[in-house]
Amino acid sequence: MNPSSVHPSEQQKAVLVTGAAKRLGREIALQFARQGWEVAVHYGRSQQEAEETVADIQRLGVRAAAFQADLAIEESVNSLFADVVRQFPNLHCLVNSASIFEYDRANSSKPLTGQSLLDHMEVNLLAPVLLSQCMFAFQKERKQTPDVIPSVVQLLDQKLINLNPDYLSYTLSKAALASSVETLAMDFAPHLRVVGLAPGISLPSGDQSQSGFTQAHKMTPLGQSSTPTDIASAAVFLANANAITGTTLYVDGGQHLLPSSRDVMFKTN
Repeated sequence: MNPSSVHPSEQQKAVLVTGAAKRLGREIALQFARQGWEVAVHYGRSQQEAEETVADIQRLGVRAAAFQADLAIEESVNSLFADVVRQFPNLHCLVNSASIFEYDRANSSKPLTGQSLLDHMEVNLLAPVLLSQCMFAFQKERKQTPDVIPSVVQLLDQKLINLNPDYLSYTLSKAALASSVETLAMDFAPHLRVVGLAPGISLPSGDQSQSGFTQAHKMTPLGQSSTPTDIASAAVFLANANAITGTTLYVDGGQHLLPSSRDVMFKTN
């Protein structure tokens, strides 16, 4: 779909979801669309999947468009936001879902390197914070008093409250992003809310088998962790929750209540 052919509507709120071509980002984008939100679908390299997501949203009778950007490049991040608000001037929510999740561990055959840490920090921390700053400047300039205060939802991880040494670069980047939730919420009020959303194990990761995922998904006090629908529904809830800012919602079936010395994917076949 060509974004330049789209005529923005001021009646419906819009959301920008990063990494919306696949996995959790896609389900979040679709769930917002089901609730009548217009959707800006960001993707990095998955153009075909992004276009399929846009088409699925349009079949729901909702306006959507795809936007490509490399979140590891600061100029690309800033350009992404500018491109989105030109087409969706009613942007009301930003969901930072895109992330890098690659294995390293200090005491392993694949220890952390400077490059691996920088790669994770660029996409998992810097890009979400830059986009959040853009969102704040945009909302402050609008000087509107909407019935629902605009929001940023940062996708985090239940392991931040249940630490283990696996995926060290990923963990450090997400821990820093979690710290930004409270600090940015203080800085951006009253124009913009900032909240964290921490999923449990919701989809298979890396080379995890389906049977291993099924087994791991049950390792919670409730006997099941989060589903993509659980996370997407929580994101829409937070986007509409005026009184929630500067805190994180854990949607994981209680997974964070069970300490583990290894990432859960290594505890299954």
